[in-house]
Amino acid sequence: MAQLTEQELHNLAMNIVGEELENDGYEFLGVNSELQKNPQFVVLKNEVVHFIVVRVVLFPNDPQKYDAELMQKMKEHAEKFDAKTYFAGVGLGHGSDHSKPVIKDEPYGVIYNGLIEIK
Repeated sequence: MAQLTEQELHNLAMNIVGEELENDGYEFLGVNSELQKNPQFVVLKNEVVHFIVVRVVLFPNDPQKYDAELMQKMKEHAEKFDAKTYFAGVGLGHGSDHSKPVIKDEPYGVIYNGLIEIK
């Protein structure tokens, strides 16, 4: 009964966001799953580049809250490329008991409300 590592949780969150981006017709220009390297996704849609920062948030924390300073820096970086900037917070918890950590090969709960544009 092994708990998911920080990198495994990050990869799971990236898979959740990446699947949504794919389903929404985004073209992947770059993917970075390394922790502390931003953005996680550089995607293209309707001739507009989008920088997307993905973060895992464990229950009971709010996946909609983000580090405003980090996201402002990312926005300034994206503007050099005429790109839009988004935050994707993915809340994860154990499937049957949210107070438990996410365990390998056990059900888990997800709270993901889509991309938040940083303006």
